[in-house]
Amino acid sequence: MKITKQIVVYLLSACVLLFAACKKTDQTVKMGQVPAPDCQPIHVFSTPVNETYIVMLRETGTQTGTVQTLGKSTTAVNAIFKRHTILENQRVAMLSYIHSGFVARLNRNQAESLKQDQEVELVEQDRVITLDQGCYELVSPSTVQWGVRRTGTADGTGKRVWIIDTGVDTGHPDLDVDTVLSKCFISNQSSVEDNNGHGTHVAGIIGALNNSFGVVGVAAGVKIIALKALDDEGEGSTSQLIRALNYVGQNATSGEVVNMSLGADTISPALDNAVLTLAERGILFSIAAGNDSKKANLSSPGRVNHPNVFTVTAIDSLGSFASFSNFGNDVVDLAAPGVRIISTYSNGRYARLSGTSMAAPHVAGILVIKGKNISSRGVALNDPDGVPDPIASF
Repeated sequence: MKITKQIVVYLLSACVLLFAACKKTDQTVKMGQVPAPDCQPIHVFSTPVNETYIVMLRETGTQTGTVQTLGKSTTAVNAIFKRHTILENQRVAMLSYIHSGFVARLNRNQAESLKQDQEVELVEQDRVITLDQGCYELVSPSTVQWGVRRTGTADGTGKRVWIIDTGVDTGHPDLDVDTVLSKCFISNQSSVEDNNGHGTHVAGIIGALNNSFGVVGVAAGVKIIALKALDDEGEGSTSQLIRALNYVGQNATSGEVVNMSLGADTISPALDNAVLTLAERGILFSIAAGNDSKKANLSSPGRVNHPNVFTVTAIDSLGSFASFSNFGNDVVDLAAPGVRIISTYSNGRYARLSGTSMAAPHVAGILVIKGKNISSRGVALNDPDGVPDPIASF
């Protein structure tokens, strides 16, 4: 599933440099040479993690959106540990604001035993989630880009948005980042700084400041809360995404927006349930449909159906469905700009990327301003499922 094509990056200077965004291999291109085709979007793949499991108990349900107190959750989990001879040093994390549950290192016998426990709703093996090698094109931007012109823009000052991703460049001059509430979920790390670029690009689409330079976001000036669940190489895990969602459940209020320009390449009931529980509590989600040209219902959490969850496909500047975008009107709600999108990037830079990762934040910005009252302007041309997705707008 990995991209094997050499990837290109253009630096706007006296000469144009081509280099792989992840491998950092530099090559010089002569002036006037025809540029390489557009970079392919980032793909996601995952692999099981040996001995690490996500366990959710039955006390809280995705159907009601109710949540146990931390004390009650801890009591319930401790009883489970004792019953199944699980040691305290096997515990990785507690869950309570999305479900009573835990992440733990378990042997196979313990995992199988938990599956038979009537108080356990699910036992799911953790998976490493990786944003595969994609590419970016460094640029000198000009304020309002085509995607924002298509969706519209409004003042997001005084509002906030939660971005689960690779972190955000907290010192970027075109972003307003809440460095107090932002949090890292990577083991042995505490900083939410984004040395990958993906999360910062997403953040700029949602909320880049409406100033005299750079770009303008859909909800310009919105307060960015960075939840770093993927590291600088774009690698994380299902359990880290769930821990980030648990943190949202602890701190967000009904009507606030979470952007997830990521997910698994397979179905994760634990991840789906976490999103559903928060959606039941009034949290709004904008989720990328994925970039594998396949049905969106084959991967989590884009497959989640709920009135507060919006799964987003990508279009180009002509309104045509992006060839890489996942599809399926059974779970897809909207289309949005996702091809050659210019936005903020790591280390104070700007870059052009493509993917449903770029489409989802356009919708997130509208959700920040209008809530679920999203309008549409036109439909995606050549939608492969035969039912054109409405294109999101103000």
